[in-house]
Amino acid sequence: MFARIFKPAKTAMQSGKAKTQDWVLEFEPASARHPDPLMGWISSADTRAQVRLTFETKDQAINYAEHHGIAFRLIEPEVPPKIIKAYADNFAYNRRQSWTH
Repeated sequence: MFARIFKPAKTAMQSGKAKTQDWVLEFEPASARHPDPLMGWISSADTRAQVRLTFETKDQAINYAEHHGIAFRLIEPEVPPKIIKAYADNFAYNRRQSWTH
């Protein structure tokens, strides 16, 4: 039983940061998935793949895993740099980039 503890990244389908503040404990797949011969749906005998626990802090997730004897891998989030922009910068006389349109 091996788990990952991570902070999910924001989805590409939205510009907001919803559901990215909590830490997630998710189990690694124990067996490979295979298609059902009749319907073609992907299935697996591993029921832990359906478990996804959320925690408010990283320490809560680590304590839960240690208390229940779950081996885990902690994945720290990469924080993107903040780029401060203003619409007026497009028309500044001392622009660093050339005007493209």
